[in-house]
Amino acid sequence: MKIERTIQAALINDLNEGKKIVVLYGARQTGKTTLSNDILSSINGKILKINADETRFIEILSSRNLDTIKLLIGDYDVIFIDEAQQIPEIGINLKIIKDNLPTLKILVTGSSSFELANEIKESLTGQISTQNLYPIALHELRKYQSIFELQNRLEEYMIYGMYPELFSYKSGQKKEKYLRELVSSYLYKDIFKLSNIRNKKLLTNLLQLLAFQSGSEVSIHELAKSLSVSQETVNSYIDLLEQSFIIFRLGGFSRNLRKEISKRDKIYFWDLGVRNMLINNFSTLKMRTDVGILWGNFMIAERLKLLSYNNTFASSFFWRTYTGAELDYIEEVNGELFAYEIKYKKIQKKAPATWTENYGNNFKCITINNFWEFVL
Repeated sequence: MKIERTIQAALINDLNEGKKIVVLYGARQTGKTTLSNDILSSINGKILKINADETRFIEILSSRNLDTIKLLIGDYDVIFIDEAQQIPEIGINLKIIKDNLPTLKILVTGSSSFELANEIKESLTGQISTQNLYPIALHELRKYQSIFELQNRLEEYMIYGMYPELFSYKSGQKKEKYLRELVSSYLYKDIFKLSNIRNKKLLTNLLQLLAFQSGSEVSIHELAKSLSVSQETVNSYIDLLEQSFIIFRLGGFSRNLRKEISKRDKIYFWDLGVRNMLINNFSTLKMRTDVGILWGNFMIAERLKLLSYNNTFASSFFWRTYTGAELDYIEEVNGELFAYEIKYKKIQKKAPATWTENYGNNFKCITINNFWEFVL
């Protein structure tokens, strides 16, 4: 099943303009190469495609030598560099190319933002246009399925996730096999290549702990104690996992009211198939005790995909007080606050009184019966 990605048109427009280097970030296997090839098929001109996983390109594109780079580029109108995080000093070399060949159209993908983004931000301020690509989003499926059909397949998506390749498999067994290979072979690949982290077992153990605590406030101290490592080590691993598009964090919302909790983050997974693989649980929802956790993670991740793809600038939080009042998701847009409670089936009709007294009553409860209002 070929699924058109939401950001395709915007990427085509940016590349056709040719004013900036177009950079597409995302985890491995989210479809960056497929999307890039679809984009390139609509671009006029002679195209050079470079896979930076191939060592023959690395020396040239890290050389800082314009004459050497020109030998590679030749008379091409467009260059596409896939997995550019593999190339040392890619940022300064892209700057050399763009400064000296301003009409050349450049499309770059990167599986991990922590290396590529840092180099590009330092070298190419004002010369890049960036987009993030995530696993398939529900609003992308809306083009092919009615809301009723989406609703009937929510359980499948909550169990196996939304990586593009999964949509070509019909059996749960094949989907589980794919996810096992994804987690064992691809998920951490760039972390080990582009950082000084080498302890795969520690990384896996940390992810398993985070998977069991998904949607709960995370104590770095308790994680460090459980793993017998320092809090600094845990923080550095979590940073890399976030920058590799495996997890994301929500901070606690507070306007400095004494009763509000804001020091700890909640951690979620961009894809529930990965989360379920880490805890080795692909049971149906009626057999699970974590349905509420799955639903909350799923809805918040889908909401953030929607905001990202629509270029909606919003700040996202959770909210809780020491007295026990809480809300799953808070969104601040242009100074206006919107509060959401996320329940799989049972609807909550009112926000906590503490919230409405201090922040107003822009409140909605998101369930399986109205999820489309939140993520489509």
